[in-house]
Amino acid sequence: MPKYIIERNIPGAGALDRQQLAAITQTSCNVLKGMGPQIQWIESYVTDDKIYCVYIAPDEATIREHARLGQFPADSVQAVRSVIDPTYT
Repeated sequence: MPKYIIERNIPGAGALDRQQLAAITQTSCNVLKGMGPQIQWIESYVTDDKIYCVYIAPDEATIREHARLGQFPADSVQAVRSVIDPTYT
């Protein structure tokens, strides 16, 4: 199944406290439960003004539907084409 990187512009994201991040997490998980197993949240990275999320889903439309239902921005949705690391040769 394809992997996607989602860029969410959320001003002040890096200043959100643990409770605020937990609330976002709960909302996302509730939406995911309703959508079924075809979409999975792997992890997210919080920066000062953005959250970058890694998801597995059948297509971009499914990612965007999750964002719509959860009322999250999905400013950029990019399919991962390859994965490299320091051992890549």
